[in-house]
Amino acid sequence: IPNRSAMDFGYAHYMLTEGTKGKENPEVITPYQKKLAEAVNINDGTRILAFKNKPPTPVELVPREILSPPPQSKLSKPKRCIPQTSERTLDAPDILDDFYLNLLDWGSDNVLSIALENTVYLWNASDSSTSELVTVDEEYGPVTSVNWAQDGRHLAIGLNNSHVQIWDTSASKQLRTLKGGHRTRVGSLAWNSHILTTGGMDGKIVNNDVRVRSHIVETYRGHNQEVCGLKWSSSGHQLASGGNDNVVHIWDRSVVSSNSPTNWLHRFEEHTAAVKALAWCPFQGNLLASGGGGGDHCIKLWNTHTGARLNSFDTGSQVCSLLWNKNERELLSSHGFTKNQLTLWKYPSMVKMAELNGHTSRVLYMTQSPDGCTVASAAADETLRFWNVFGNPATAGKAAPKAYSEPFAKFNRIR
Repeated sequence: IPNRSAMDFGYAHYMLTEGTKGKENPEVITPYQKKLAEAVNINDGTRILAFKNKPPTPVELVPREILSPPPQSKLSKPKRCIPQTSERTLDAPDILDDFYLNLLDWGSDNVLSIALENTVYLWNASDSSTSELVTVDEEYGPVTSVNWAQDGRHLAIGLNNSHVQIWDTSASKQLRTLKGGHRTRVGSLAWNSHILTTGGMDGKIVNNDVRVRSHIVETYRGHNQEVCGLKWSSSGHQLASGGNDNVVHIWDRSVVSSNSPTNWLHRFEEHTAAVKALAWCPFQGNLLASGGGGGDHCIKLWNTHTGARLNSFDTGSQVCSLLWNKNERELLSSHGFTKNQLTLWKYPSMVKMAELNGHTSRVLYMTQSPDGCTVASAAADETLRFWNVFGNPATAGKAAPKAYSEPFAKFNRIR
């Protein structure tokens, strides 16, 4: 604490006016300084603290910014660029302009199947080669649906005459024909391990066990018009079906049996047009997206455990197909009149992220590559377009192919 009685005002005045002239640090010792020096054993008059000019700045031989790393900034995720045009376009002559059919599918072996009237073609994405698998007779055709089994080798083909063919594509050999499940054309197919589910114009849904001779194991009756959409959940426990009666059903294999064929888990009747577009969310197992046709225009999101509708929004045009991005929380829809576009939506806000234009007719069919990056779309304009809309996989490097159990382990017992 300062004490004025201990201050030497005369000396202070001298130092301020004359004492410091020509001297940077005068060495006049006061009585107080002498006593302080004796107390700390300093007897040579050296000052402990002294005011001096700033020392000269040392010359840096190497700039500091080179030796020290730059300060770390918060890592921000780079904005993904979404190409607005297709990266490849192939001809698809004679593809049927029919909203209720499913004529395009991409298998786990990176082979795409497409049905053009009476013929099924295979396009190998690894080497861009094309081959013809089968051309059915006029009395059986046209082909009304195609769907790959999980192994990427076996392909189911639905026909206009109610039959379903099973093909081994690696051997280009037909293994069997499923008959008796339907009375009319089979426009939708969905594999669940060794169970092939078929949906017909007769409104029936049939589960076929392809390993046994008597292949019909369950029949679901809930739609009163054509079943145009079928999708099994990733767990294989729940089946979503959409029909021309504007209804979406959720069937649970643990609940449904042949003794109670109409015992669906949930029945959604909020769409006002046919529902073909169905897509199970890859990151939330109980989330289903459904899209309505020309008189509806809506995409609806459902919780299939509770049966609650989570969201509904009007897209402005016919919804023909839906796909989830496997790497990001995004949903892609394909549309009919008026823009015939693909639209990318951000989930869960459902904000429109991009519109992909190029097709000149309604985009009826859509599927995605095994890595989840590339989307193939086929339209009534008789073109097949490939879009790099979903970017790169989230995991670095090529993901190892998922191991699937062979659905035809006992197939050699069937004639």
